Amino acid sequence: WSRSLQVMFSSSTSTEAKVDFDLKSIDWLQDNVVEVLNELYDPADIARGNALAKLNKKPKKKKKKKGVEDENPPPEEPEMSEEEKQAIVDAAVANAKPFERADAMVARATKNTFGDYQVNAAMGLAKSLGMNPRDCAQQIIDGLKPRLASLMEEPEIAGPGFVNLRFQQSYLQQAVGAMAADAAGRLSLPKTPEPQKIVVDFSSPNIAKEMHVGHLRSTIIGDTLCNLLEFLGHKVVRLNHVGDWGTQFGMLVEHLRDEFPEALNKESAATVDLGDLVLLYKAAKKRFDVDEDFKIRAREGVVKLQAGNPEEIAAWEALCAASRVEYQKIYDMLNIKGLEERGESFYNQYLGETIDELEKLGMAVESDGATVVFVDGYTNRDGSPLPMIVRKSDGGFNYATTDLAAIRHRTTISSDESGEEADRVLYVTDSGQAQHFQMVFQAAKQAGFCAENSSLEHVPFGLVQGEDGKKFATRSGDTVKLKDLLNESVRIAGEDLRSRNSDADQAFLDRVDNVSRIVGIGAVKYADLSLNRESNYRFSYERMLSLNGNTAPYMLYAYARICGIIRKGSGQEDNKPIVWPEASEITITHQTEEDLMRNLIKLPDILNEVGRELYPHKVCDYLFETSQAFNQFYESCSVNKAETPELKASRLSLCTATAGTIRLLLDILGIEMVQKL
Repeated sequence: WSRSLQVMFSSSTSTEAKVDFDLKSIDWLQDNVVEVLNELYDPADIARGNALAKLNKKPKKKKKKKGVEDENPPPEEPEMSEEEKQAIVDAAVANAKPFERADAMVARATKNTFGDYQVNAAMGLAKSLGMNPRDCAQQIIDGLKPRLASLMEEPEIAGPGFVNLRFQQSYLQQAVGAMAADAAGRLSLPKTPEPQKIVVDFSSPNIAKEMHVGHLRSTIIGDTLCNLLEFLGHKVVRLNHVGDWGTQFGMLVEHLRDEFPEALNKESAATVDLGDLVLLYKAAKKRFDVDEDFKIRAREGVVKLQAGNPEEIAAWEALCAASRVEYQKIYDMLNIKGLEERGESFYNQYLGETIDELEKLGMAVESDGATVVFVDGYTNRDGSPLPMIVRKSDGGFNYATTDLAAIRHRTTISSDESGEEADRVLYVTDSGQAQHFQMVFQAAKQAGFCAENSSLEHVPFGLVQGEDGKKFATRSGDTVKLKDLLNESVRIAGEDLRSRNSDADQAFLDRVDNVSRIVGIGAVKYADLSLNRESNYRFSYERMLSLNGNTAPYMLYAYARICGIIRKGSGQEDNKPIVWPEASEITITHQTEEDLMRNLIKLPDILNEVGRELYPHKVCDYLFETSQAFNQFYESCSVNKAETPELKASRLSLCTATAGTIRLLLDILGIEMVQKL
C-alpha cells in the first residue's frame, strides 16, 4: 500500500506543467451575459426607455419648514414641448450602443448562500422596458442556460430580480485539480488576452540622501503591482525616477571641490570614497546656510553643472554612483529586482522643447517673471487661478516640467527614439502629491503630450505613523532610516524564533538567521500591503510580527504547515525541498471541502480586480480568507488518516492547490517563503 502511495504522489515540480484547463473568471461570465443581452434586447429600446423615464420624472418638492414661508421660491422650470422631448429621445436612440461588460452588472456573490456570482442587470433593464423585473431575469436565465449548463447549476432568481449563479461541483473538482497539477506554476490561470505595456514609476529616492521610512510604501507597493501585472501577462517597465538633479547639486559639488577634490576629475572620481553621504549632505547644507561666499559658488556650480562642465559632471556622477551603492543595499534587503534607474536628469534633454510646445499652444504664459500653465478647475483659496509653474523666474525648471516631459517620453515618443509608447503609466507616490499629478495629467492631455489611448494613473498612499498616531520618528525626533527599521524587524523576529525553540537542534540553528530575515522583512512588507494603501498606518513591530491575525508570520506559518502535511502524507523527508504530489481526482465528502474549493476558484477574479484597481490589500484579504477556509477544512477532514487511499489522495490535492495559491500570492507580494519554520 505504501509503495502504491509513493507512485501516486510522484514528482510534479515543473513550472511549465501542461494543464489543458483555464480557470473561469468574472470576465468570462460577463462576456456570456453581454451576448445574451445583445440577443434579447435592442439597445435603442433601452436608451428610449431611459430617456423617457428621465423626462417624465417629477421634480421633488422642497419641504417647507413649519410656519416658515419661502419669500423667494425658485422659479418653476418651463415645461418642454413635445417636439423638444422627442428630440431628446431621438438623440438618445441615435447614440445607443451595444451592451458592454459594465451593462451586464455581474458581481461576485457576497455570501456563499447566494452562489458564486450574481447578475443584477434585470432591475434596470425592466424599468427601461416597462417589464416585471423577475420576468426580465427569467429571460436572461433562459438565454444563459445553454451557455452555462455544463459548468453552472440551475440559475435562481432571488428577490426582485437578482440572478444567482453557482458552479457545479464537477467544475470545482476539475478546476481545483488543475490548480493542484500546476501548483509550482501559474495554477492554471490564463494570461490576459489583451496585454498592455505598463510603466510603473515607484521608489524614487534622492541622490546623496539616505532612504527613509517615507520611501518604504512606494517601493513595496510599486514592486507588488509590477509583480502582479507581469503575472497577468502585461509587459511592465519598472522605473526608478530618482532625484538626481536640481539646485542642491551645486552645493554638493562645491563642497566636494573643497573636501574631495579628486571627485572632480573623471579618472579619479570612480575610486574616491565619499564616506557617509548623509553627513556629507548635512555638512554642505550647513555651509550653504551660513557662508555667503559658498552660497554664491553653489549657485554658480548649478549653472556649470547644467551647462555640462566636465568637473561638475564628474563630481555629480561620483555622488550618483555612491548613492546607488547605498540604496541598492536596501533593494537587496527588500528583494526588489528589475528596477531601471531613470532619474530627473534623463529628461533634461526634453525640457526646452516641452516649454516651447506649451508656448506654441498658448498654454504657457508669463506670470510674475515665471512661465506657468493655468489648468482649468484649479484655484487658490481666494478664488484666483492656481498657476502650475513650468519655468521659474531664474530660468530653472521644476517637478511639473520634468513630469510633463516624462509623460511625453513614456506615451508619445516612439520606441525607435527611446520612448516607451506605454498604454498605462502608474505613479506610486504619497497622497500629498495628488493635486500635483491631477494638474500635470490634465495639462499633458490638453497639450497632446499623452497618447490618446494611454492612461495616466496616480496610485496614492498614506503616511507611516508611529504607534501614537504621530510622525514615525526616532526618540530624538529624526526620520527613521529604512535600513535601521528593516534590521530591527529582523532582529526581533530572530529573538522570537530562538525563544520559542530554545531546545532546537543544530539544523534549526543553521537556518535561523535566514528564517529570521525572511520573517522580519516579510512582516514589514505584509503590514504595509495588508492595509488600504490610501490610509495612514501605524507602524508596530508587535502587530506585524504576531503569529495571530492577517500578518506575514501567520501566512508563512500556514504555508509551512501545509507543506508539512503534504510531506508527511507523501513520505517526503523534512530536510529536503518539497516535491508537489501529482494531482489526483478530487472528491467532495464534506461541506468544508466544498467551501475551500469555492474560495480557491476566486483567485483569477481577485488578481484581475487588483490589476484594474491597484489595491494590493485585497490580495492579503484573500490570502487570509484562504488560510481560514483551509483551517476549517483541516479541522473537519482528516488528510493523512483519511478512510481510503483515494480520499487521502483527494485531500492531499486540496492541500497542494491551497499551498500553491499561498505560494503564488506571497511571491506576488514580494515575500520569500520557508517550507519549514
